[in-house]
Parts: sequence; structure tokens; C-alpha cells
Amino acid sequence: MTERPTEARHPQSAGLHALPGTAALLHLLDAQLAALAAVRAAIPMIDAAATAAADSLRAGGKLAYAGAGSSGLMALADALELAGTFGIPPSTSPILFAGGTDALLHMVGSVEDDPALAEADFRKAGLTKGDTILCLSASGSTPYTLVIADLARKAGLTVVGIANVPGSKLLEQSHISILLDTGPEVVNGSTRMGAATAQKVALNMLSVRMGILLGHVHDGYMVNLHADNAKLIDRAARIVSGISGRDMETAKHALGQTGGAVKPAVLIAAGASRDKAQALLTNSGGALGPALAALNA
Repeated sequence: MTERPTEARHPQSAGLHALPGTAALLHLLDAQLAALAAVRAAIPMIDAAATAAADSLRAGGKLAYAGAGSSGLMALADALELAGTFGIPPSTSPILFAGGTDALLHMVGSVEDDPALAEADFRKAGLTKGDTILCLSASGSTPYTLVIADLARKAGLTVVGIANVPGSKLLEQSHISILLDTGPEVVNGSTRMGAATAQKVALNMLSVRMGILLGHVHDGYMVNLHADNAKLIDRAARIVSGISGRDMETAKHALGQTGGAVKPAVLIAAGASRDKAQALLTNSGGALGPALAALNA
């Protein structure tokens, strides 16, 4: 079998163990920066994936994540942030992680080779036609991830494959293929490093772009935030104040009327009644910019 690029020897690997600390760390940093550079070529496909994900959620469907090992952890990290950043309910962003919660405490490699586990996880997620799934695998050949991608295609989902090896099976069987060609790792085969770094950055970009398309980001603010603790209440008030141009007291009063929901609170702080704010958001499909424009027209 041809050696995968992620398993090849990195030119800076030789003698790594004998280098002084700062020199070794500089090698590691340079490798991470090189991995990040690989994301640039994938931007058009990341945008396509973000659009597909936004379309699924806008239509009342789901955005799922699937992966094993380090790739699964990158998927998990992004999925868990959707609720806090964009107010996307966890029920609409299921995570298919090989081994489940037990594997988070003690990662076992064998689970990523179990097709029956993949099939069970896919059935449990309740995914249907029109949903989108992000399938991650550094090698693009992880059995758990490939089985899920295959089941997803057959069920009518949009399959987004994210892998670090050109021509890999996962990329070939995906509707949208995101290649992050990071090459060899400084620590041979340790794809938790460059490969995973590139995956995490690509996912950050993808989910933020999706949030923008859903109308959950306005002027760089997280406007679909629902404040439910002291830190978030203060953050939400600063967002409402910043967008509406009103003082913090007015912003907090508006948030009190909306139960901590930022979008309607911005409109209320800007002069709308609670009912008017909700009507404006309904008419704009939940996008704050058009709602504000209509209020100020």
C-alpha cells in the first residue's frame, strides 16, 4: 500500500529529540503554521459546506458531525460551541463520535474500526434527507467515518468530507470535499498536530460562516446569543448597547423584556416595542440587519 502523506517522514523530524528546548519548539511551531497555510486552498469548499449547513438548519433540519480519534475531537469541539456562540440547539447538531462519551475519558483505537458501532450511532442520531453531516478523518480512510458517510449519502444527506490526504476515499465519496493537505507530521504519524490544527481552523471558519448566513452574526457580534448567566448577561448587554447605540442600562432593560435574547433586545433598545421587534425579525427571516433597516426606514 502506498504510504499516506500523513505517515511520511517530516524533514525536520530527524534529531528532534536532541534539540534544545527552544529549537524543538520552533520546529513544532513552524510545522503548525505550515499546516494552517494548507487551509487557504480549501476556502471555496469550506464556503460551500457552510452554505449547505446553513440551508439544512434554516429548513428545520440538522447539522451533524462525525469522526474518530483526534479528528472526532475536533468535530466535537466545534459542535459543542454552536449553542453558546450561535444559539443553535444541541438537538439540531448531533455528534457521532467513535466510542461515545467513554472514549472521551480513555480513547481506544479499536472503536474506529467497528462498522456496527458506526451504523448504530447513525441510526441513533435520527438524521434524514436534507440534513448535512461533516465527516472528519485525517487519513480519509477511517472505517467508522467512512461507514457513516456512506449511510448518510444513501439517506439523502449532504456529506461534507474533511481529510488531510489527497485522493482519499472519504473525499471521493463526499458531495463536498475539503482537502487540508498538511503532509507529514514532525512527530511521525501524530495527526493530532498539524492535521488536527488545520481541521480545527477549517471548522472554526465553516461554523462562523454558517452563523453569518443564518443571520446570527452582525458587525462581528454574536447576536443569537441567549444570556443565561452573569457573564453572558454582561456580554449580551454590551452587544445590544454596541449595535443599538444606547447605554448599558437601556440595553439591560431591553434584555429583561426578551428573556436574554439579543436580536429582539437590539430592536427594542433601538425603539421598537416587543411585538414590533418580533414582527420585524419574522419578516427578515431572523436576520438582524434587515430588521434594523426596516425599523429605521
